Amino acid sequence: MTDVTDIDPDDVLRRATAAARRAHPGAVVSGVRRLEGGVSSLTYAATMRTDGGERPVVLKVAPPGLAPVRNRDVLRQAHVLRRLAGLDGFPVPEVEFTDPGAPPEIPPLFGMAYRPGESYEPTLDVSPAPPTAAVAAERMLAAARALARLQAWSPEALNLGTEPVSPVAEELNRWQRLFATVDADIGPGHEKLFARLARSVPAGVAPRVLHGDFRLANMLFVGTRLEAVIDWEIWSVGDPRSDLAWLLMHTRPAHVFHEDRPAADRAACSALPTPAELLAEYISTRRGLGASPDEIDQVAIDLPWFLGVCYYKVAATIAVIYKRDRRRPDPNPTLEVAARHLTDVLEAGHRALDE
Repeated sequence: MTDVTDIDPDDVLRRATAAARRAHPGAVVSGVRRLEGGVSSLTYAATMRTDGGERPVVLKVAPPGLAPVRNRDVLRQAHVLRRLAGLDGFPVPEVEFTDPGAPPEIPPLFGMAYRPGESYEPTLDVSPAPPTAAVAAERMLAAARALARLQAWSPEALNLGTEPVSPVAEELNRWQRLFATVDADIGPGHEKLFARLARSVPAGVAPRVLHGDFRLANMLFVGTRLEAVIDWEIWSVGDPRSDLAWLLMHTRPAHVFHEDRPAADRAACSALPTPAELLAEYISTRRGLGASPDEIDQVAIDLPWFLGVCYYKVAATIAVIYKRDRRRPDPNPTLEVAARHLTDVLEAGHRALDE
Protein backbone atom coordinates (compact mmCIF):
# COMPACT_ATOMS: atom_id res chain seq x y z
CA MET A 1 0.00 0.00 0.00
CA THR A 2 1.22 3.48 -0.86
CA ASP A 3 1.46 5.96 1.98
CA VAL A 4 -0.24 9.31 1.49
CA THR A 5 3.09 11.02 1.97
CA ASP A 6 4.21 9.35 -1.27
CA ILE A 7 1.87 11.55 -3.30
CA ASP A 8 3.90 14.11 -5.20
CA PRO A 9 2.22 17.55 -5.10
CA ASP A 10 3.76 18.29 -8.49
CA ASP A 11 2.06 15.22 -9.91
CA VAL A 12 -1.26 16.33 -8.42
CA LEU A 13 -0.69 19.72 -10.02
CA ARG A 14 0.13 18.19 -13.41
CA ARG A 15 -2.89 15.90 -13.39
CA ALA A 16 -5.23 18.63 -12.17
CA THR A 17 -4.09 20.97 -14.94
CA ALA A 18 -4.58 18.27 -17.59
CA ALA A 19 -8.05 17.51 -16.27
CA ALA A 20 -8.95 21.19 -16.06
CA ARG A 21 -7.90 21.72 -19.67
CA ARG A 22 -10.27 19.01 -20.83
CA ALA A 23 -13.13 20.98 -19.32
CA HIS A 24 -11.72 24.49 -19.77
CA PRO A 25 -9.28 24.71 -22.73
CA GLY A 26 -6.10 26.51 -21.80
CA ALA A 27 -6.72 26.28 -18.05
CA VAL A 28 -3.78 26.27 -15.64
CA VAL A 29 -3.93 24.97 -12.07
CA SER A 30 -1.30 26.31 -9.67
CA GLY A 31 -0.46 26.77 -6.01
CA VAL A 32 -1.50 23.32 -4.82
CA ARG A 33 -1.31 22.94 -1.04
CA ARG A 34 -2.56 20.20 1.25
CA LEU A 35 -5.47 20.96 3.58
CA GLU A 36 -5.96 19.30 6.93
CA GLY A 37 -8.96 17.16 7.73
CA GLY A 38 -10.68 14.27 6.07
CA VAL A 39 -9.90 10.60 6.51
CA SER A 40 -11.34 9.08 3.35
CA SER A 41 -9.54 11.25 0.77
CA LEU A 42 -6.87 13.91 0.42
CA THR A 43 -7.90 17.54 0.05
CA TYR A 44 -5.91 20.33 -1.58
CA ALA A 45 -6.46 24.01 -2.19
CA ALA A 46 -5.35 25.46 -5.52
CA THR A 47 -5.98 28.23 -8.05
CA MET A 48 -7.35 27.69 -11.54
CA ARG A 49 -6.73 30.26 -14.25
CA THR A 50 -8.90 30.31 -17.38
CA ASP A 51 -9.78 32.91 -19.99
CA GLY A 52 -12.36 34.16 -17.51
CA GLY A 53 -9.73 34.93 -14.88
CA GLU A 54 -8.47 33.21 -11.73
CA ARG A 55 -10.59 31.46 -9.12
CA PRO A 56 -9.82 29.21 -6.16
CA VAL A 57 -10.62 25.50 -6.39
CA VAL A 58 -10.56 22.55 -4.03
CA LEU A 59 -9.13 19.20 -5.16
CA LYS A 60 -10.28 15.86 -3.77
CA VAL A 61 -7.91 12.95 -4.38
CA ALA A 62 -8.63 9.33 -3.49
CA PRO A 63 -6.02 7.73 -1.20
CA PRO A 64 -3.34 5.98 -3.27
CA GLY A 65 -2.83 2.24 -3.08
CA LEU A 66 -6.47 1.53 -2.19
CA ALA A 67 -9.44 0.72 -4.37
CA PRO A 68 -11.54 3.92 -4.69
CA VAL A 69 -14.74 2.42 -3.30
CA ARG A 70 -17.37 3.51 -0.76
CA ASN A 71 -16.26 6.69 1.04
CA ARG A 72 -12.99 6.73 -0.94
CA ASP A 73 -14.81 6.98 -4.27
CA VAL A 74 -14.22 10.65 -5.02
CA LEU A 75 -15.73 10.41 -8.50
CA ARG A 76 -18.97 9.20 -6.93
CA GLN A 77 -18.89 12.35 -4.82
CA ALA A 78 -18.41 14.43 -7.96
CA HIS A 79 -21.34 12.57 -9.55
CA VAL A 80 -23.83 13.51 -6.83
CA LEU A 81 -22.58 17.11 -6.76
CA ARG A 82 -23.27 17.37 -10.48
CA ARG A 83 -26.75 15.93 -10.04
CA LEU A 84 -27.52 18.43 -7.27
CA ALA A 85 -26.06 21.45 -9.03
CA GLY A 86 -28.64 24.17 -9.45
CA LEU A 87 -31.12 22.65 -7.01
CA ASP A 88 -33.02 25.66 -5.67
CA GLY A 89 -32.27 26.35 -2.01
CA PHE A 90 -29.70 23.59 -1.71
CA PRO A 91 -26.29 24.93 -2.77
CA VAL A 92 -23.34 22.60 -3.38
CA PRO A 93 -19.88 23.29 -4.82
CA GLU A 94 -19.71 23.24 -8.62
CA VAL A 95 -17.59 20.43 -10.08
CA GLU A 96 -14.96 21.94 -12.37
CA PHE A 97 -13.21 18.83 -13.69
CA THR A 98 -12.53 15.14 -13.01
CA ASP A 99 -9.76 12.66 -13.72
CA PRO A 100 -10.31 8.88 -13.39
CA GLY A 101 -6.62 8.08 -12.83
CA ALA A 102 -5.58 4.41 -12.97
CA PRO A 103 -6.40 3.07 -9.51
CA PRO A 104 -5.12 1.94 -7.20
CA GLU A 105 -1.66 3.21 -8.25
CA ILE A 106 -2.90 6.49 -9.73
CA PRO A 107 -5.88 7.63 -7.66
CA PRO A 108 -8.90 9.42 -9.16
CA LEU A 109 -9.39 13.11 -8.42
CA PHE A 110 -11.78 15.93 -9.06
CA GLY A 111 -11.74 19.70 -8.70
CA MET A 112 -14.63 21.77 -7.40
CA ALA A 113 -15.23 25.46 -6.95
CA TYR A 114 -14.12 26.91 -3.64
CA ARG A 115 -17.02 28.26 -1.63
CA PRO A 116 -16.44 30.76 1.18
CA GLY A 117 -17.91 30.42 4.62
CA GLU A 118 -17.65 29.16 8.16
CA SER A 119 -18.21 25.57 9.25
CA TYR A 120 -19.15 25.36 12.94
CA GLU A 121 -21.18 22.91 15.01
CA PRO A 122 -22.69 25.06 17.78
CA THR A 123 -23.21 22.28 20.34
CA LEU A 124 -19.82 20.61 19.93
CA ASP A 125 -17.11 22.83 18.43
CA VAL A 126 -14.64 25.26 19.93
CA SER A 127 -13.83 28.37 17.89
CA PRO A 128 -11.79 31.52 18.54
CA ALA A 129 -14.71 33.50 17.08
CA PRO A 130 -17.96 31.53 17.30
CA PRO A 131 -21.17 32.97 15.86
CA THR A 132 -23.73 34.66 18.05
CA ALA A 133 -26.63 32.68 19.45
CA ALA A 134 -29.03 34.31 16.99
CA VAL A 135 -26.83 33.49 14.00
CA ALA A 136 -26.34 29.89 15.11
CA ALA A 137 -30.08 29.47 15.60
CA GLU A 138 -30.90 30.83 12.15
CA ARG A 139 -28.26 28.57 10.58
CA MET A 140 -29.95 25.55 12.12
CA LEU A 141 -33.30 26.64 10.71
CA ALA A 142 -31.68 27.27 7.31
CA ALA A 143 -30.30 23.73 7.40
CA ALA A 144 -33.78 22.33 8.05
CA ARG A 145 -35.18 24.29 5.12
CA ALA A 146 -32.36 23.13 2.86
CA LEU A 147 -32.93 19.49 3.82
CA ALA A 148 -36.64 19.87 3.07
CA ARG A 149 -35.78 21.21 -0.38
CA LEU A 150 -33.45 18.28 -1.08
CA GLN A 151 -35.98 15.73 0.13
CA ALA A 152 -38.75 17.26 -1.95
CA TRP A 153 -37.13 15.52 -4.94
CA SER A 154 -37.12 11.80 -5.67
CA PRO A 155 -33.84 10.13 -6.71
CA GLU A 156 -35.36 9.63 -10.17
CA ALA A 157 -36.03 13.36 -10.51
CA LEU A 158 -32.39 14.02 -9.68
CA ASN A 159 -31.16 11.43 -12.23
CA LEU A 160 -30.04 9.18 -9.39
CA GLY A 161 -32.78 6.58 -9.75
CA THR A 162 -30.35 3.75 -10.51
CA GLU A 163 -28.66 4.06 -7.11
CA PRO A 164 -29.29 1.12 -4.75
CA VAL A 165 -31.51 1.89 -1.76
CA SER A 166 -29.93 1.35 1.67
CA PRO A 167 -32.50 -0.23 4.04
CA VAL A 168 -32.42 1.12 7.59
CA ALA A 169 -32.07 -2.38 9.04
CA GLU A 170 -28.85 -2.93 7.09
CA GLU A 171 -27.52 0.40 8.36
CA LEU A 172 -28.33 -0.57 11.94
CA ASN A 173 -26.64 -3.97 11.55
CA ARG A 174 -23.55 -2.33 10.09
CA TRP A 175 -23.12 -0.19 13.20
CA GLN A 176 -23.71 -3.25 15.39
CA ARG A 177 -20.92 -5.11 13.62
CA LEU A 178 -18.59 -2.20 14.28
CA PHE A 179 -19.61 -1.98 17.94
CA ALA A 180 -18.96 -5.71 18.32
CA THR A 181 -15.26 -5.15 17.56
CA VAL A 182 -14.55 -2.81 20.50
CA ASP A 183 -13.14 -3.76 23.89
CA ALA A 184 -15.67 -4.72 26.55
CA ASP A 185 -14.96 -1.66 28.70
CA ILE A 186 -15.86 0.76 25.88
CA GLY A 187 -19.54 1.63 25.81
CA PRO A 188 -20.73 -1.20 28.07
CA GLY A 189 -24.39 -2.01 27.61
CA HIS A 190 -24.55 -1.05 23.96
CA GLU A 191 -26.06 -4.46 23.21
CA LYS A 192 -29.26 -3.49 25.04
CA LEU A 193 -29.85 -0.43 22.86
CA PHE A 194 -29.21 -2.44 19.70
CA ALA A 195 -31.66 -5.12 20.82
CA ARG A 196 -34.41 -2.53 21.37
CA LEU A 197 -33.76 -0.95 18.00
CA ALA A 198 -33.64 -4.30 16.19
CA ARG A 199 -37.01 -5.33 17.65
CA SER A 200 -38.84 -2.29 16.30
CA VAL A 201 -37.44 -1.50 12.84
CA PRO A 202 -40.08 0.68 11.12
CA ALA A 203 -41.38 0.19 7.62
CA GLY A 204 -39.53 2.15 4.99
CA VAL A 205 -40.86 5.21 3.19
CA ALA A 206 -40.18 6.64 -0.26
CA PRO A 207 -36.37 6.90 -0.54
CA ARG A 208 -34.49 10.13 -0.96
CA VAL A 209 -30.87 11.20 -1.49
CA LEU A 210 -29.06 11.12 1.86
CA HIS A 211 -26.00 13.17 2.75
CA GLY A 212 -25.15 10.78 5.58
CA ASP A 213 -23.78 13.39 7.99
CA PHE A 214 -26.19 16.28 7.56
CA ARG A 215 -25.30 18.85 10.22
CA LEU A 216 -23.90 22.37 10.43
CA ALA A 217 -20.30 21.15 10.59
CA ASN A 218 -20.70 19.97 6.98
CA MET A 219 -22.06 23.27 5.72
CA LEU A 220 -20.49 26.61 4.89
CA PHE A 221 -22.24 29.78 6.02
CA VAL A 222 -21.55 33.45 5.46
CA GLY A 223 -23.47 35.00 8.31
CA THR A 224 -26.80 33.21 8.15
CA ARG A 225 -26.64 32.52 4.40
CA LEU A 226 -25.97 28.89 3.47
CA GLU A 227 -23.20 28.88 0.87
CA ALA A 228 -22.74 25.15 0.37
CA VAL A 229 -23.40 21.69 1.76
CA ILE A 230 -20.05 19.91 1.67
CA ASP A 231 -18.39 16.55 2.48
CA TRP A 232 -20.38 14.02 0.45
CA GLU A 233 -18.14 11.02 1.14
CA ILE A 234 -20.92 8.79 2.53
CA TRP A 235 -23.96 9.89 0.51
CA SER A 236 -26.51 7.25 -0.41
CA VAL A 237 -30.16 6.75 -1.25
CA GLY A 238 -32.36 5.65 1.62
CA ASP A 239 -34.92 6.60 4.22
CA PRO A 240 -35.16 10.42 4.46
CA ARG A 241 -35.77 10.23 8.21
CA SER A 242 -32.12 9.23 8.68
CA ASP A 243 -30.79 12.67 7.66
CA LEU A 244 -33.65 14.48 9.36
CA ALA A 245 -33.11 12.72 12.70
CA TRP A 246 -29.35 13.34 12.46
CA LEU A 247 -29.94 17.09 12.13
CA LEU A 248 -32.49 17.06 14.97
CA MET A 249 -30.10 15.18 17.25
CA HIS A 250 -27.43 17.84 16.83
CA THR A 251 -29.63 20.44 18.51
CA ARG A 252 -29.27 18.43 21.74
CA PRO A 253 -26.43 15.90 21.30
CA ALA A 254 -25.46 13.59 24.14
CA HIS A 255 -21.84 13.20 23.01
CA VAL A 256 -19.17 15.75 23.95
CA PHE A 257 -15.54 16.28 23.00
CA HIS A 258 -14.73 19.01 25.55
CA GLU A 259 -15.62 18.75 29.23
CA ASP A 260 -15.91 22.52 29.39
CA ARG A 261 -16.10 24.81 26.37
CA PRO A 262 -15.35 28.54 26.46
CA ALA A 263 -18.23 30.82 27.38
CA ALA A 264 -18.56 32.18 23.83
CA ASP A 265 -19.02 28.68 22.44
CA ARG A 266 -21.59 27.83 25.11
CA ALA A 267 -23.41 31.05 24.30
CA ALA A 268 -23.46 30.19 20.59
CA CYS A 269 -25.74 27.20 21.21
CA SER A 270 -27.89 28.83 23.90
CA ALA A 271 -30.77 29.77 21.61
CA LEU A 272 -30.89 26.88 19.15
CA PRO A 273 -34.35 25.73 18.10
CA THR A 274 -35.68 22.68 19.89
CA PRO A 275 -36.02 19.46 17.89
CA ALA A 276 -39.78 20.12 17.71
CA GLU A 277 -39.23 23.64 16.35
CA LEU A 278 -36.69 22.40 13.84
CA LEU A 279 -39.04 19.65 12.69
CA ALA A 280 -41.82 22.23 12.30
CA GLU A 281 -39.53 24.35 10.08
CA TYR A 282 -38.74 21.33 7.94
CA ILE A 283 -42.41 20.33 7.63
CA SER A 284 -43.48 23.88 6.83
CA THR A 285 -40.95 24.03 4.00
CA ARG A 286 -41.96 20.61 2.63
CA ARG A 287 -45.59 21.64 2.74
CA GLY A 288 -44.80 24.90 0.96
CA LEU A 289 -43.08 22.90 -1.79
CA GLY A 290 -46.22 20.88 -2.40
CA ALA A 291 -45.78 17.82 -0.20
CA SER A 292 -49.04 15.99 0.41
CA PRO A 293 -50.36 15.27 3.92
CA ASP A 294 -49.43 11.61 3.43
CA GLU A 295 -45.85 12.57 2.54
CA ILE A 296 -45.61 14.77 5.64
CA ASP A 297 -47.02 11.99 7.83
CA GLN A 298 -44.51 9.49 6.41
CA VAL A 299 -41.55 11.67 7.28
CA ALA A 300 -42.75 12.48 10.80
CA ILE A 301 -43.71 8.97 11.87
CA ASP A 302 -41.23 6.81 13.82
CA LEU A 303 -38.73 9.67 14.21
CA PRO A 304 -37.96 8.57 17.82
CA TRP A 305 -36.65 5.28 16.43
CA PHE A 306 -34.41 7.10 13.98
CA LEU A 307 -33.17 9.34 16.79
CA GLY A 308 -32.32 6.21 18.75
CA VAL A 309 -30.32 4.94 15.80
CA CYS A 310 -28.50 8.28 15.61
CA TYR A 311 -27.35 7.97 19.22
CA TYR A 312 -26.34 4.37 18.64
CA LYS A 313 -24.41 5.38 15.51
CA VAL A 314 -22.60 8.16 17.39
CA ALA A 315 -21.69 5.77 20.20
CA ALA A 316 -20.43 3.13 17.77
CA THR A 317 -18.36 5.65 15.82
CA ILE A 318 -16.71 7.07 18.93
CA ALA A 319 -16.12 3.60 20.36
CA VAL A 320 -14.36 2.30 17.24
CA ILE A 321 -12.17 5.39 16.85
CA TYR A 322 -11.31 5.45 20.54
CA LYS A 323 -10.42 1.74 20.52
CA ARG A 324 -7.65 2.47 18.03
CA ASP A 325 -6.63 5.85 19.38
CA ARG A 326 -6.05 4.82 22.99
CA ARG A 327 -3.35 2.38 21.86
CA ARG A 328 -1.27 5.22 20.47
CA PRO A 329 1.51 6.71 22.59
CA ASP A 330 -0.24 10.10 22.48
CA PRO A 331 -4.02 9.52 22.59
CA ASN A 332 -6.29 12.31 21.45
CA PRO A 333 -7.69 14.00 24.59
CA THR A 334 -10.97 14.90 22.89
CA LEU A 335 -11.58 11.23 22.16
CA GLU A 336 -10.86 10.35 25.76
CA VAL A 337 -13.52 12.85 26.81
CA ALA A 338 -15.97 11.44 24.27
CA ALA A 339 -15.34 7.88 25.46
CA ARG A 340 -16.08 8.84 29.06
CA HIS A 341 -19.54 10.00 27.97
CA LEU A 342 -20.53 6.96 25.90
CA THR A 343 -22.93 5.81 28.61
CA ASP A 344 -24.72 9.16 28.33
CA VAL A 345 -25.04 8.68 24.56
CA LEU A 346 -26.50 5.19 24.92
CA GLU A 347 -28.93 6.40 27.59
CA ALA A 348 -30.06 9.16 25.23
CA GLY A 349 -30.84 6.46 22.68
CA HIS A 350 -33.02 4.65 25.20
CA ARG A 351 -34.81 7.89 26.08
CA ALA A 352 -35.56 8.51 22.42
CA LEU A 353 -37.18 5.09 22.16
CA ASP A 354 -39.13 5.69 25.36
CA GLU A 355 -40.90 8.56 23.62
